[in-house]
Formats: sequence, structure tokens, C-alpha cells
Amino acid sequence: MKLPWLEQDDFTSVEAFKEHCRIHPPETFNFAFDVVDKIAAEDPGRIAMQWCNDEGEEHTFTMADVRDWSNRAANAFWRLGIRRGDKVMLLLKRRYEYWFALMGLCKIGAVAIPATNLLKAHDITYRVQAGSIKMLVVVNEDSIREAVEEAATQVEIPLRALVRHNGAEGWLDFNALMAAEPATLDEARCVRGTTAKDMMLLYFTSGTSGMPKMVAHSMLYPLGHIITAKFWQCCKPGGLHLTVAETGWGKAAWGKIYGQWMCGSALMIYDMERFHPQNLLRVIEKYKVTTFCAPPTVYRFLIQEDLTQYDWSSVVHCTTAGEALNPEVFLQFQRATGHRIYEAFGQTETAPLTLNPPWIPPRPGSMGIASPEYDLVVMDADDHPCEAGAEGQLCIRTDRHRPAGLFMEYYRAPELTERQWRDGVYHTGDVVWRDEDGYFWFVGRADDVIKSSGYRIGPFEVESALMEHPAVTECAITGVPDPVRGQVVKATIVLSRGYEPSEALIKELQNHVKRVTAPYKYPRVIEFVKELPKTISGKIRHVAIREKDASRAEGAN
Repeated sequence: MKLPWLEQDDFTSVEAFKEHCRIHPPETFNFAFDVVDKIAAEDPGRIAMQWCNDEGEEHTFTMADVRDWSNRAANAFWRLGIRRGDKVMLLLKRRYEYWFALMGLCKIGAVAIPATNLLKAHDITYRVQAGSIKMLVVVNEDSIREAVEEAATQVEIPLRALVRHNGAEGWLDFNALMAAEPATLDEARCVRGTTAKDMMLLYFTSGTSGMPKMVAHSMLYPLGHIITAKFWQCCKPGGLHLTVAETGWGKAAWGKIYGQWMCGSALMIYDMERFHPQNLLRVIEKYKVTTFCAPPTVYRFLIQEDLTQYDWSSVVHCTTAGEALNPEVFLQFQRATGHRIYEAFGQTETAPLTLNPPWIPPRPGSMGIASPEYDLVVMDADDHPCEAGAEGQLCIRTDRHRPAGLFMEYYRAPELTERQWRDGVYHTGDVVWRDEDGYFWFVGRADDVIKSSGYRIGPFEVESALMEHPAVTECAITGVPDPVRGQVVKATIVLSRGYEPSEALIKELQNHVKRVTAPYKYPRVIEFVKELPKTISGKIRHVAIREKDASRAEGAN
């Protein structure tokens, strides 16, 4: 499928990429009609999705299948009273029905709210109230079904349906509802002429502190992921792309639908019950995945396996995002597979802001260069641009150009929107620095940067230094109060198998950091733990560690 929204789609140099890679959104756009149904009409047999799970179930869906089943889903939603602008939350893990429901909602102009099955009852209650959610579509698993049922005792949930219903009482059967509907859609139900003013997706960000924010994306959002799939993930016609993400996270929009289908790749969907590196490797091998994307955490587990025992010959390109990639993980994976890992960086609010396109060698630890869609600037505390090499907050200028992949607003939070997005500049809240060649380097969230004896210490650099030591599986760097230095660096560490906590190991790790990075950055305090506190999206909650340390200090006083 030709991409009429892309100014130029063939580049051989980074200079040409920066100058000529531009997305030109049309006045009206609806991904379900203008991409899915268009492909289905022109090439109905094109593979859209290869799906499997741990139970041995397998399905292959063509673009015509997705068109027909999304029509059935749209009809089912319509019959239940869902209309343009109504909000429907999808808690479907990696079930294939997610794609039918998502496209069905798009066709009738309703708003999809992807959410993780890890939510508890209070999480669901908050979301239903904050977002005025009209319907929930849920995978039939005990934990999430029971959480929804408990939430329904606290807040009104007008409609709720199960995938894989199995006779559950008090629930609609979503598969049966779809099956009962025709595979064609009455034109009176179609909402085709959607624009940048029409909301398509609403994400609740997991956040590392405070209540989740509601991030609203318009119908133009998928166009922002042309660059994601084509120039970062290197998806090509006839390819098979696997992104390791559950559908409840914004990362699924980056790697499990929009850009991949526009670029001609099919989706490899592995509906895993739990993450086991060996099982994932077998899926890559069996289905001959061509492009692969996973968060650094997954790569950290993969490099602990004997990768020579698996056939990687089909894989041509590997990428990562979701959190900063430690250089040691990059180097170990390259040694084991021959593949470099091409990193990108962005937020739930954006498509990738920085990326490593295939024409430049990725620098281990770097977020890459600015995406040509975004006018990025590093700003100091007074909102003045920083020189190369100086740390500051990563910001997006939007006064001259508004990227298709950038969010509309924080829904129902005008004060928050104004605080983060002021004077035509969106402030991401992430501290970075840019080198002379235009590569960006992550320092940490603005709230996580440590100030010790006049030095500013970014947690990521210390974390990366510790990750080079074989004793460390995971770690988090935070600041703890100190009467002399203001703060000192603390490392909270999960040890690798075969290592036990000891004073000797603490000294060894401290000396290791002193050798790898500037000595003043070494962790003066080290605590060993069984696991690190994380958000439901798997990101380390540095704030929880700081709060626990503060509580201990109060108790000691």
C-alpha cells in the first residue's frame, strides 16, 4: 500500500531523512476505513496477523478477516447503544478479539481505552469514574473478571462483556455478540470523516507517582507511527513483526497495529500466559519473525539464555523502547546474535521522539537522534535552550508544527495540560543531554535526578555501570538525605543467581562503579532486595524507594 501521507519514503542517508521525511495528515482520516478496509479491498488475502498462545491455539487472519470481524464488532457495539464519542475500555491482554474491537470502535467513532489485565478493583473504579466509561470488554480470567465484578459494586458499569465467556453469569458474551452480526456495516453507522478534533484513544498513564493521567489521542495518531514502523522498526511488505507488549500499554500502538499494517508487515501476536524467555525464542524461531521489538527488561532475560541454540536467521532488525537500554545489555546481545539493538524513546503522549534509523550506527546507551516529525529542544530550568553537552528537560516545540503522533490533551485536566504544554512548548519531564552529533542521552526523570555536594547525578548512568557487573540483575538508583552532602547515591539491587549479600560484595560493587564512571557517582549506600517496586507497566518506581527510605528515617528519629 502506497503511503500518500508521507512526503518521501526512500532514504539512504540520515541527512536526507532529516530534511525530507515529513508526514502530511489529510483533513479527515479514519484508520479502520482508510487503511484496513482499503487494504482488504485491494489485497484481501494479505496476512494481517499470525496469532498463537501457550495452549497450542493458532489462528491466521487476513486483512479481509479483520475488515469483516471489525464490522461485526462495530455492529455489536452499535446494537448495545455505543455511539460516537462513547468510551469503551478493553482489557483483553493479547487476545485477537482486541484488534476486532479496536477497529470496530474506530468505525463508529467511539473511543477505545486500552487497559491492562493487571488492574485491581480500585484501579477500574477510578478509571470508570474519571473517564465516564460506558462499557468494558474483558478477557475471561479469574483475576480481572473478579476485579471488574468488585468494582461494579462501587461504581455503575452500564455494560460489560467477556471474551471466552464460558457461561459466566452477569456478563454479555462478546464472541457471540459479534458472531450474530453481519460482516457488512450499514453506512448510517459509519463515522468516516473524523479529524484531529475527534478522540480515538484514551490512555491512563501508569505514572511513577500520583493518580494516572488521561492521555487523549486523536484520529490522526496512527499516522505518527509511519515513521515508527518504517524507519525505526524497519517493517517491510511481507514481513512479520513481533513487539513484546500487552495491548493495555501505549507500546502496543507503537508495535502491534498501526505503522506495521501501513508498511505492509503482518503482526506476530504471541498471547503468552507468563513471560518465559525460552517460549518467546521458540515463537520467533517457529514463525520466522523478521523484525523484533522488546523492552530492555526482556533483552536482559534473553542474554541469560544460550541464544546459539535458537534459529535467528529470519530476524533482520531488533529494536527496543519503554525504558533506557543499558549499554552492557546492548553489547552482550550483539555478541550473542550479531544484531545491534536500535533504541527509540517516547511517551504515552507521543510517537517516538528520538530513534536510531538504520543509516546510523546506534551508540550504546543513546536514545538516538530526533525524529524528523518532532522539533526537539533541551531546556534548562528557566526554559532557555541548552548547549550541546548540557543537561536539561527534553521539550517539543509545537508553535510551528504539530506532529500527528502527539496527544491532544490531558483529558479533563486543563491545568495539567497548561502546566506541561505552555507557550507552544510541551515539557516531557525527562532530563537528557544532546551531544555534538545530535544523539540524545537519557539522564532520568526530572524528579529522579540526584543533587549531591553540588553535583547533579543522573540515575541511569549509575544503573548502567552497575548492570555491567555479573552480580546485578536489576537495580534502581535514588538519592537519600545526607547532612553533609545534601543527598548521597543509593543503589537498591536485585542480585543474580549465585550471589549473596555481603559487605565484601558491597565494596566490590562500589569500586566497580568508581572504575566505570566518575568516582563521585558511586553508591555510598547499597541495599539488596528480592524485587524492585514497579508500576503495573513494569517501570521501576523510584519514588516508592524514596518514600520508604524517608519513612525509615522518620522512624529512626
